Amino acid sequence: MLTNTIINDRICYIEMQNAQHFNCLSEQMCHELIDAIREGYDKECVGIVIKAQCHKGVWSAGHDIRELPQNGEDPLAYDVPMEQLLRAVQDTPIPVIACVSGTVWGGACDLCLSCDMIVSADSATFAITPAKIGIPYNASGIMHFVNQLGMNKAREMFFLGTPITALDALNVGLINHVAEPDQLDTFLEEHFLAPLRRNSVMSISAIKRQFRILSRAATVIPSESFERINAYRTKVYKGADYLEGIRAFLEKRSPQYQGKAADLDN
Repeated sequence: MLTNTIINDRICYIEMQNAQHFNCLSEQMCHELIDAIREGYDKECVGIVIKAQCHKGVWSAGHDIRELPQNGEDPLAYDVPMEQLLRAVQDTPIPVIACVSGTVWGGACDLCLSCDMIVSADSATFAITPAKIGIPYNASGIMHFVNQLGMNKAREMFFLGTPITALDALNVGLINHVAEPDQLDTFLEEHFLAPLRRNSVMSISAIKRQFRILSRAATVIPSESFERINAYRTKVYKGADYLEGIRAFLEKRSPQYQGKAADLDN
C-alpha cells in the first residue's frame, strides 16, 4: 500500500506514504487515493484531508514519469488515473483539504488546486512543470489554473516551470493559509476541521456541488476551439520533443529539445 487512511472524529485523513519515490502520482497511488476518498464519503465524514510523508522535503513530485506513454497516446487523456483522481477530488460532495508540508511538483500541484482548500507550511513551494518534460497540458487543467490564479500568474507558472513560494502562492490565491511547519497540524485542526465539524455537512455539500456546477458552466469551450486545442496537443505528444523530455528525465540529464513553435502551424 502506498497510502494510509485513518478516520477520526468525522474526518478522513489520507496520507501518501511512498516518500522514497517522492509520492509520485503513479497509477497505483491514484487508485488508492480515489478509493480512500470514496471511503471517507461513504463513512459519512464531514471532510477529507490529504497529507504526505516527505522525503528530502518533497510532498509529491507529481506524475510518475516512468508511466507516461511513449507510443503516441495522450498522456493526459480523460480516462487516465491522474485525471480520474482530479475529478474524484472535485466531485466528492464534501470538502477535501490538502495539507502541504513540502515541495509540490507538476500534477501534484493540480491535485492541490483540485482540493477545496489548501493549508501549507510556510516553507512549501509549488511548481507546475509540464514544459520541462515536454508534456502538452490539457485544456481542463489549464482552465483550472486560470480560474484559480488568473491568466498572468497561470502563464508564469506554466511557461517557466519554476517553483513559487508559499507566500507567493498565498498572495495569488493558490492556497488558503500558511503556518509554521511544526504548527501545521494544529492550525489545520483549529481553523479548518473544528469549524467543519460544527457546521451542517448537508449545507456544505449542497454548496460544494453548486461551486462545481458553476465552475463548469464558466469554462464551456466551443467545439471548434476544442478541436484546435486537441490538434495542438496531439502534435506535441506525438512529437520528438515529448519523447526526449521523458528519456532525459529517466536518464537524469538535461533535455535537448529541437522542436519549433512553428511546427504547430503545419
